[in-house]
Amino acid sequence: MRIRIDKDVCSGHGRCFTVASEAFDFDDEGFGVVKFETVPAQFEAVVRRAVDGCPEQAIVLDED
Repeated sequence: MRIRIDKDVCSGHGRCFTVASEAFDFDDEGFGVVKFETVPAQFEAVVRRAVDGCPEQAIVLDED
């Protein structure tokens, strides 16, 4: 599983960081950033909650 944030869509609500601080952080402007592209198995559930909770659907999840 891989994740990324679409910077063109993200509005900086910070829900990803609030829900899954293990996988997300924020930059100096308050926009979300991923801590890693490939999600470790132990964080898959919290990453899915962050994806589901993003109001702009800015988190892109690739489950190759």
